[in-house]
Order: sequence, then C-alpha cells, then structure tokens
Amino acid sequence: MFYEPSAGHGLAYDPFKAIIAPRPIGWISTLTDEGVPNLAPYSFFNAMSSRPPMVGFTSEGMKDSPRNAQATREFVYNLATMPLSQAMSESSASLPHGENEFDYAGLEMAPSRLVKPPRVARAPAALECRTVHYSELLDLDGKPTDRYLVIGQVVGVYINEEYIRDGRFDTVAAQSLARCGYRDYAVVERVFELLRPDER
Repeated sequence: MFYEPSAGHGLAYDPFKAIIAPRPIGWISTLTDEGVPNLAPYSFFNAMSSRPPMVGFTSEGMKDSPRNAQATREFVYNLATMPLSQAMSESSASLPHGENEFDYAGLEMAPSRLVKPPRVARAPAALECRTVHYSELLDLDGKPTDRYLVIGQVVGVYINEEYIRDGRFDTVAAQSLARCGYRDYAVVERVFELLRPDER
C-alpha cells in the first residue's frame, strides 16, 4: 500500500509510530518555576549529537515538560527500564498542573549534581541537560503545529556502577525500554555487534 498522510491511511490504526520503532523513551524530569518536580515519558526522543552530547524530545501539545525546560533551561533524561515500566507508565497520567508525578508513581527522587531537576533514583542512568534549543514545529505551509521540540546539551551523566561491565554500559543488564507504536513496548534482552567496513 501507499498513502499520503494528508489523505489518510485507511487502516484501523495509524501505522506511523509503529514504523518508526523502536524509539527510546525520553523520561524527562523538570522543575516548575516554583520548584515543583515534574516527570513524564516522551516517545519522540533521541540523541541529537555526541560532541557535544545533546538529546532532544518533542511534545505533542504544550505540556509541563517543554514549558518547564524552556522556562528554567534545564531538564534530566532518566533511562526507562523494564523494572521501572509500570512507574514510567504511571508518570504519564494527566495530573493537574503543579502535582508531582514522582509522588503519584511512587518514585524516589535523587538530587542531580549540576542541574536543579531531580533524577529518578532507581534509574540505571540519567543525563543532566541544559536547554539549548526550543521551538514550535511548523508544517510545509509554515503553519504552527502545536508540537514543541526541546534540545538539551548534556552537562552531567549519572551511571549506576552496577551496570558498567568491561568499561561499557550494559544495556541488556539494565533492560532498557523502547516504544514500538500503538500500546506496544520492547525491552533490550539481546544485543549483537556489527562492524562497519572501515573497522574490519
């Protein structure tokens, strides 16, 4: 089949997010201007650059995370894992502005080193970020989409040393989660090495 998104796909469910999969989950913690913690998962998330290290997420609609990341210029990415999957899902609840998703999801907070937003204490890894880019996405006609892109430069990295093996972060041991479209998720249970031609 072939379809133009503007004309519709004709399927029972939109396949777009299932095709762009698996996607890392941007489990983003921020603070409001008043210092209230906020935590929410975003499936439109990924690394943008390695030098300097940058990550970005997009919010479909103006929500607390992009608003806070723009206002305070800081956020933390927390690694979502299988043991934390239920809590991660709970943190996506539509709570009234100013309510603490850490408390709602039963998650302990840990202080960050270089930014003010806390991290998820049980997350095997976290990236402390300062916002370097914020914008509303525009469509082909230059019209606003009510989708907001936030990019942060990583200024601090936390890793639980339990997940460092032979000098590498062990993704399998951490059981990292990914979003696969619809209500489907995947967990990293196996990895394999594939060398580039110039590395052989």
